Amino acid sequence: MEKIKVEYMFENSVARVILDDGKANILDSIMMKDITDFLESLKKNKDIKLITFEGEGNNFSYGASVAEHTKEKAAEMLESFHKMFFTLIELHIPTLAKLAGQCLGGGFELALVCNFIFADKSAKIGQPEIILGVFAPPASVMLPLKVGNAMADELLITGKIISADEAKSIGLVNEVSEDKASMNADTDEWISKNILSKSASSLRYATKAARASFDFFMLKHLPAFTEMYVNELMETHDANEGIKAFMEKRKPVWKNC
Repeated sequence: MEKIKVEYMFENSVARVILDDGKANILDSIMMKDITDFLESLKKNKDIKLITFEGEGNNFSYGASVAEHTKEKAAEMLESFHKMFFTLIELHIPTLAKLAGQCLGGGFELALVCNFIFADKSAKIGQPEIILGVFAPPASVMLPLKVGNAMADELLITGKIISADEAKSIGLVNEVSEDKASMNADTDEWISKNILSKSASSLRYATKAARASFDFFMLKHLPAFTEMYVNELMETHDANEGIKAFMEKRKPVWKNC
């Protein structure tokens, strides 16, 4: 695996996935495949009680690769990205994201799909895709389910970035720690108290039941939003202009069509 590291903790009952591309932990096609391949391998492991995700260094992830959002690559990128979500849904293993620094776009969506989110005070969280002239298909399903339509609208339509404390205040984050070291310690304590004493198989059934509505809407709407993105949005001038302008480090020139 080129862009993730995997460690096993708590007597091999917790799988720790660390995003690590040496820079901003961008979720490009290679990292997505690495994550999905690892998740696929867990189908044969009956002993895993929890999967955690975190970023190497000071940031969780700056998001998906903007270069792979171009019209020519968008369909393939979304297929790879969404396969990761569908694999997680199929596993029904509880998941936990640990956020520090930038947690944006596709990185935030990886955190959103998790059952639990812990963060430190450095975390900056948001879906800024609209600033590039596009939208976030997975977050468009998950955010309304997690925080309600009013707050989801604000995050998805404005692209605003929020702090860890604000994310906790709206029910998006479970706990906020002072710094990354404290978050790691707090998370380990929480896992020890709430996960380790339970049966791995029973945790999967509990997750499947608790997530029934969430999984239904993901499986129903994510393919439809993918089709909208690829076949409608990417046929507009502005979606292509927004991506191009970002890569050229200039202000986009919108034509509103």
